Parts: sequence; structure tokens; C-alpha cells
Amino acid sequence: MTTDARDRLRAFTRTRWFAVVTDLALAAAAVIDVVVLLPAWTPFESTLAAIAVAGLLVRRRLPWVAFALVLPGLVVDAMTIAAPIALYSVAVRERRLPPVIVAGAVTFVCFLLPDWQLPELDYLAPSLLYALLYAATPIALGALVRTRSELSERVGELSAAREGERRRDEQDVLRRERARLSREMHDVVSHQVSLIAVQAGALQVSSADPDARRGAGIIRSLSVRTLDELRQMVGVLRAEGAPTPGDKPQPTLDDLPRLLSDSDLPADLVTDVRGELAPPLQRAVYRTVQEGLTNARKHAPGARVRVSVRTTTTAVDVVVHNDAPIAEALPLPSGGAGLRGLRERAELLGGRLDATGEPDGGFRLAVTLPRREPER
Repeated sequence: MTTDARDRLRAFTRTRWFAVVTDLALAAAAVIDVVVLLPAWTPFESTLAAIAVAGLLVRRRLPWVAFALVLPGLVVDAMTIAAPIALYSVAVRERRLPPVIVAGAVTFVCFLLPDWQLPELDYLAPSLLYALLYAATPIALGALVRTRSELSERVGELSAAREGERRRDEQDVLRRERARLSREMHDVVSHQVSLIAVQAGALQVSSADPDARRGAGIIRSLSVRTLDELRQMVGVLRAEGAPTPGDKPQPTLDDLPRLLSDSDLPADLVTDVRGELAPPLQRAVYRTVQEGLTNARKHAPGARVRVSVRTTTTAVDVVVHNDAPIAEALPLPSGGAGLRGLRERAELLGGRLDATGEPDGGFRLAVTLPRREPER
């Protein structure tokens, strides 16, 4: 259970207990009113008083029923506390004004009936005033409480609307940031990679050295593929993660041999799987091998790389291991974002990543992912 849900449950429990205690206290007050005058009442009047007290116990769910059960006791002057409580309950829960006015008028008349039996009319004016206060005060108090409750609900709705607007503003900011990032990636990265591809193509045509032409061809091929992936990433950023029309298929395990061939590294691939894994797992394996080859090329020039992709009944184990470098590494920029991205990808799939350096200068990148059935 979340913290918000626990807070709502506690608030509901406190409100419920407060309502129960309030109802019992009001019923107790009505009982005291009955007990005080019980010796002077007839059995009929006592029965009406007991019915009125019982009616207070259902005033929250059935306010009109409680009001009806209280009125007979008020007519025979056997109950004075229960009637305003029942009228207050009606005023709190009834949104229509005419029924509330009718209930107040009925209470006013029922309160006056015992006094109209007096032979003298000296008490008529005070009785009218007292009856008016007796009927109007619960209605006014109930209307005030109902208005306060409605205002609280409106404030809650306004707060929810404001929170929704704030979230929409955040989404707008994220969309603008994605658009800005896509523009920067397109303007800066794609321009530089395009220049690399052009220069590599020119070198491939003009060079007489076969090795140089082969290397230039690999550079040009990698540059073109990088531009393709960059365009896909820019499309994702602009579409907020939605697939864009015309996207090329995502890499699979069948693309691993070509990936090792294009890396221009002395690399060996050992695998016992092909295409029977779920697409997310195949992409994760491909990106892991790609990141391992990139790190080996950057930090261990000339080192031999061994790539292993093994499966068991429950997991897929990917290991990219390179020996110690045999040449000085080029000073290329590196912020560790690649390994962080791989770790996050592995954790999202329920796996784990281990990246450790070795005493002899080698490096081992290992990712274990739980195996899932391929999507059909």
C-alpha cells in the first residue's frame, strides 16, 4: 500500500470514528432528555420517545426517515432534543431548498401544537418566537455545514485541476527539451558524422593501399549506420517515444557477426542462440556487445576481444572480455554513460550488469538477463 493510500485510509478511519462517536453522543443526549421526563409520561409518550431516539441512529444514511420518526414525539411534547438534530441532518444532506423549508415548517407547527392547547394565549408570542428559532436554527446550521462541505469539494477539485495543469506544463517543458535535444543532435552530431563519411568515402576512392581502402570502407559504413540510428533517435525524441513510420528493424542476434566484422577488432564470437529469444532480450544482447566492442576499441587498442552469448533454461549470459591493450589508447571523450545505460536496460529487464577491470589490464563486461518467451 502506498503512502498516499495509507493517509487516505487513516483519514477515512478518523472521520468514521468521529461520526460514530458524534451519533452516540447525540443519542445519549436524547436519552437523557427522555429519562428526565419519563416519570411524567404515559406509556404511549414513552414509546414515541424511544422511537425518536432510535431514529437518530439512522440520521446519516436516512435523514428523512429519522425526521419522520422524531415528529410524533415532538407533537405530544415527549421529545425536544431529537427533533432539531433530525432537522439539522435533513438540512445538511438535502440540496433542494423547498423540501428543507417544508421540513422546517412542519417542525414549527409540531412544536406549537402542545402550546395551542393552553386556555390562555399569553404565551403565544414567545411560543411563536421560540418555535421559529427551534425550526430555523438547525436549518441555518445545516445549510452552513453543507455549504462548507461543497466549498471544500470545489477547492479539492481546483487543487486537482491545478495539479493536472502543473503536470501538463511539465510535459510541455519535456517536449520542448526533447525538441531542443533533437535539433542539437541533428545539427551537431549528424554534421560531424556526415563529414567523416564523406572523407572516408574520398579516402576509399583515392587511396592505393588496400588496407587503407578497407579501413576507409569500414569507417564510411559505420558512419552511415550511425546516421541512420541518429535519425531514428531524433524521430523518437520528436514523437515522445512513439515509433515513427519508416524506421528500420531493430537489431537482433543475427546481426552480431556483422557487428563484430565492422568493429575492425580481432574478435571471436561464441554463441549457442540465434533468434528464439524475445525481441527486447535480443536488442539488449546486441547493445551490450556493441558497447563492449566500443569500449575495447577506445580503451584497449589492438587487444583481442572474446564475445560469449550463452543461454540456460532461465537466463541469458552475455560476456564481452578484452585483453590488455597493446597500443596506447587514444584520448577520446568518455563519460561512462554507455555502461549506465546498459545497467538501466538490464535492470528494466530484471537482470544485472557487472563491469570489472582485471589486474593484467583486461576488462570484462558481463550481463545476465532472465529469459522470456519470444513475443508472438
